[in-house]
Amino acid sequence: MLVGQYMTRNVITAGPDTSHRTALDLMREKNIRRLPVVQGNRLIGIVSLEDLLSTAPSPATTLSMYEIVSLLDQLKVSQIMVHPVITVGPECPLQDAAQIMLEHRVGCLPIMQGGEVAGIITETDIMRVLVMLLGGGQPGMNLTLRIKDEPGALANVANAIAHAGGNIVAINALPAQGKSGMIAIKEQGADEWTLRGDLKEVGAEIVDIQQAPPHQPVLYG
Repeated sequence: MLVGQYMTRNVITAGPDTSHRTALDLMREKNIRRLPVVQGNRLIGIVSLEDLLSTAPSPATTLSMYEIVSLLDQLKVSQIMVHPVITVGPECPLQDAAQIMLEHRVGCLPIMQGGEVAGIITETDIMRVLVMLLGGGQPGMNLTLRIKDEPGALANVANAIAHAGGNIVAINALPAQGKSGMIAIKEQGADEWTLRGDLKEVGAEIVDIQQAPPHQPVLYG
């Protein structure tokens, strides 16, 4: 999976002379949190909603509304933006992009192609792909299994699920530790008790098993 497959195209950008207030209004209107700053077709920086809010006057200010508006109209994104900008190309593997974002503690990566901004990928895009890979939001049974780190072990688990009448929706494996590894599976249709027996026969240890509709959030406060 490459970032070019999941990036947002037709990126909304700002110019270096875009005012603080205009940039903030644009973010609110388009429901976005970051604006690459371009001069001509050249990327020169990036500004986030957090950057804009941190440079706005405090609510406790004694300035009048007119003075605040005037001040924010004079403040340009070129004075606020972060540069240089960490970027990747569209051929970058998605997992490498996620690792870069973690290492550098950035919430997005502009995607550069031919010296121009071709797209942008954000932590929300990464999270969306993660949900898809884990089968989130779909009904079915969630399995966490410990299996032997040997050829054929995963195939045996897949056969056990099929024998119990199930269909694998998503499957993910963690790096093996010692002689065993952990896998997470979302399946649909298997009889749980048949599956339990079949997994035991193939030497797969059930760490966790849940059969329920997708969890719903609970509000507090």
